[in-house]
Amino acid sequence: MLDNELLLKILKKTLSSGGEYADVFVEHRRPTSIQLEDNKIEKIFTGVDSGVGIRLIANGKTYYAFSNDISEKALLELAGSLKALHLASGKSEDKDFTLDLRKQKPNVDYTIKLLPEKIPVDKKIELVRAANKTARDFDKRVRQALVGYRDFVQKVQIATSDGFTAEDERIHTLMVVHIVASDNGIIQTGYEQAGGSIGFELFESVKPEDIALKAVERSLMMLNARRAPGGRMPVVISSEAGGTMIHEAIGHGLEADLAQQGLSVYSKKIGEIVASPLVTVIDDATLPNKRGSFRFDDEGTPSQRTVLVKNGVLIGYMYDRFTAMQNKTSSTGNGRRESYRNRPIPRMTNTFIVPGESRPEDVLKSVTKGIFVKKMGGGQVNTVNGDFVFDVQEGYIIKNGVIGEPVRGATLTGSGPEILKSIDMVASDLGFSIGTCGKDNQGSPVSDAMPTIRIPEMVVGGEA
Repeated sequence: MLDNELLLKILKKTLSSGGEYADVFVEHRRPTSIQLEDNKIEKIFTGVDSGVGIRLIANGKTYYAFSNDISEKALLELAGSLKALHLASGKSEDKDFTLDLRKQKPNVDYTIKLLPEKIPVDKKIELVRAANKTARDFDKRVRQALVGYRDFVQKVQIATSDGFTAEDERIHTLMVVHIVASDNGIIQTGYEQAGGSIGFELFESVKPEDIALKAVERSLMMLNARRAPGGRMPVVISSEAGGTMIHEAIGHGLEADLAQQGLSVYSKKIGEIVASPLVTVIDDATLPNKRGSFRFDDEGTPSQRTVLVKNGVLIGYMYDRFTAMQNKTSSTGNGRRESYRNRPIPRMTNTFIVPGESRPEDVLKSVTKGIFVKKMGGGQVNTVNGDFVFDVQEGYIIKNGVIGEPVRGATLTGSGPEILKSIDMVASDLGFSIGTCGKDNQGSPVSDAMPTIRIPEMVVGGEA
């Protein structure tokens, strides 16, 4: 981490040719990654990655530079390069100012019980091998098992021309199991993962063997499942499915940069009805141990809980510093970046639909014939028009309000705004899923969640 004297020098030099705002992002990251495939450890990676990114915002433009050389000379030269770029724009002015830095306090704090860096690599390898053994021993139809373990400790320091510094330590631990099973020429996969903003204590509550079993059982179940029926029908999405739909169907569209550029179906719709009155959507980086949680975002803004949609009405967007300046508002603490090599952009953190009042079993009983989605697969959305498509990793037929036989190959297709407006039952449960969200060639750890919901009619892709 850098001392305040050097941070002040960098900020002053960056802004010496004018500009509205500047910041310095310092990162020190220690990752560990273990990958097992074909019953053997294929890769073990540990290391250290450190660097600094410097940003200047001037005349509605962003200038960004980074370096892994954190010497004073190199960083002042880096600041000078931003100054030179701004001078070349022809809209610069000599500027001299005084600036002090005060330390920002977070809104929340987190406690990590078992620091991953204190756990021997051999212990981590044992967990990976245990998951693999469980998967391989369970059934001879398991053809391939890929088990991955990852953790990282990321220390960040942010200094801004607003006159404050912020420091955060983010610790993430993750295990993933991917299974390929085959029988009689049919190949199916199962995937399960667990993790979050948590230390090695993750494995006190979640056993590697249990993660593996879920993935195996899902792949084997799908081997014997019949093809999903296609057409329009009621769909119940379980809270166990996680929040993939809310992440894709509306989450990206509420990131301010897309909304400002007219690349979101929700652009210029503040105050309008965009969902059912049963639907309230929140993005909350303050939740303990969730994968998208932190004390400060990557611009030094304290994490917060942001209401995006309330009772179906669009309340606001997710802002970073730059987009907030464009709309003359405040950042919502959603400025995130993959590393010091990237400029911050508006990103989701932990995004979810607030639980309702219905009982999950009543939501299921209300459907005479339809599809029950227990686990979502991948998805994608066209943010301009809101159209989306999702794979169903684990799904079942609903018959007379009861979960029936499993089906495979189902997809869910629709328009985000239309589907959200049609939701007519929201249960009182809530289930989270985790992932790494990609945008602008950057990945950010996130989680998303939703209660059990009923969509009265939806296009299900499958057999005609």
